[in-house]
Amino acid sequence: MFEIKPFWQNYIDGAWVDGGAGRIDVTDPATGNVIAQHALADAVDVDRAVMAARRVHLSGVLTDMRPIKRGRMVQAMGRFLKEHRERLAYLLSREQGKPIWESEIEIDGAALYFEYYGNQASTVEGRSIPLGSGYFDFTHYEPFGVSAQIIPWNYPLEMTARSLSAALATGNAVVIKTPEMTPLTNYIFAEAAEHVGFPKGTVNVLCGLGSDAGAALSAHPMVNQIVFTGSVPTGIAIASAAAKNVVPCVLELGGKSAAIVHSDADLEAFETDLRWGIYFNAGQVCSAMSRVIVHESRHAELIERAVKVASDLTVAPGETLKDMAQGMGSMVSHGQRDRALNMVKEAQDQGATLATGGSAPNNAGAFLNPTVMDVTPDMTIARDEVFGPVLSVMKFTQDDEAIKIANSTDYGLVSGVFTTDLDRANRAAQKLRAGQVFVNEWYAGGVETPFGGYGKSGYGREKGREALWNYVQTKNIAMKIGK
Repeated sequence: MFEIKPFWQNYIDGAWVDGGAGRIDVTDPATGNVIAQHALADAVDVDRAVMAARRVHLSGVLTDMRPIKRGRMVQAMGRFLKEHRERLAYLLSREQGKPIWESEIEIDGAALYFEYYGNQASTVEGRSIPLGSGYFDFTHYEPFGVSAQIIPWNYPLEMTARSLSAALATGNAVVIKTPEMTPLTNYIFAEAAEHVGFPKGTVNVLCGLGSDAGAALSAHPMVNQIVFTGSVPTGIAIASAAAKNVVPCVLELGGKSAAIVHSDADLEAFETDLRWGIYFNAGQVCSAMSRVIVHESRHAELIERAVKVASDLTVAPGETLKDMAQGMGSMVSHGQRDRALNMVKEAQDQGATLATGGSAPNNAGAFLNPTVMDVTPDMTIARDEVFGPVLSVMKFTQDDEAIKIANSTDYGLVSGVFTTDLDRANRAAQKLRAGQVFVNEWYAGGVETPFGGYGKSGYGREKGREALWNYVQTKNIAMKIGK
C-alpha cells in the first residue's frame, strides 16, 4: 500500500501550480471517502497553458527535431510509466474504483501507445506528385500546433496516452484537461515529459470542471486541434465551440454496442467474451458489449450462461482485487451507479425480465451487482447507453432481423458477430453500422487497429496509423523549375 499525498497541483509551463478555481475533492468510490484534493483550474489557468504550448510550437523546437529522435523520446515516456506501474496501479484503483489487475492492464496499455506511436514518428512522410516537365510538386505534413485533449474518467491513463503519444510523435504541443473525478494519475505524464527532455510547455496537465476549464479550452482561439472522449451532449458542445474558431475535432462519444450470436456459436467460449465485454471496468467502457442479440434457439442457454458469469464475480474494493479471478470493482461514483440502477428499474417497468443482479450491495461504496436482463428491442435500455455492468439480451429469428436490431440505435462504435460461418460473419460485417466489427472475439484488435464511430458515436479515428492524420495537416509545395 502506498501513501496518497493530500493535495495535488496542476502542471503548466513546466511548473506545478495551484488552480484559480480552488480545489476539488477526489473520492474513493469503493468507500465514499475523500482521499485527496486536486487544484482546480479556471479560464486563466487554461489560457496560460495554451499560450505555453503555443510558444513551444512557434519556437520550432519540436519540428526542428529529427522525427526519429522525437519518437525515441515518446517511447521513453512509455518506459517511464512502466517503471512506476505498481504505484500508479494502486492510485488508479483508489481514485477510479477498478481492480488492481485492471489498473495494471490500463498502465501497460498506456505504455504501449507510447511505444507504438514513438515507432511511427519517422514514418509520417509526404509524396511527390508528377506534374510534367518543368515542375516539382510534393506534399509535406505539419503538426497543427496546440492539441487540446479532454480526457474521460473511465480510463484516465490509457485515454490520455492514446492521444498524447500521437500528438507528440507528430510534433504538437499539448494541453490535457483531466477528468475531475479521476485526475490524480495524470501527474505521470508531466513527470514523464520532463524526464525524457521535452521542453517546458510541451505538455501541460490541468484539472478543471468541464463547464469552466473544459469550455475555456475548447473555445480558446489559440487551440488548433481538439480530442475529446465522453458523452454526446458534451461532445456536441465542444464541437460547437470549436466550430466558431474553425478548429478540427476528434470525437469519441460512446456506444450501445451489440454482439450478434448465431445458432452455431460456441457459447462456452462466449462466456469469456461476456466477462470482458460487459463486466470489465464495471461496464464503464464506451465499446462495452452492452447488448447481445442471440438466435432464439440459443436464447435460454445464453441467458443461463450469462447469469453464471455474472454470479461468479465477486464485487469488492478494487485495491483488494489482485487478479482477474477475484472479480469486479466499484463504479466511479454513486451518481453513475444510481443512474444505472434507475435504468434497470425503468426496464423492468417496461416489461424486461431481471435474470440476475440489478441491485446494490449493502455498503458505502458505489457498487452494482453484475446484471443480466432479458429485454426487447423497443425498450429504452436496449437503445440508450447504461455505462455500467448491465447486459441486455434479446432474441432474433432471421439474420437480417439481427442486423436491423444491431443498427437500431443512434450509436455506431463497435459490433460483434459470433458464428462458425465466416461467410455469414463477413456479410454481417459489411452491413453493420459500426466503426469496428469483432468476429468471434470481443475486443479483438489492438493499438494498431483504427477505432472510432458512426453516427452519435462521433467522428475521427483513434489508434492505428489512421490516428496520426488527426494531428497533422497537409501542405502542398509546387515548384516551377528549369526554363
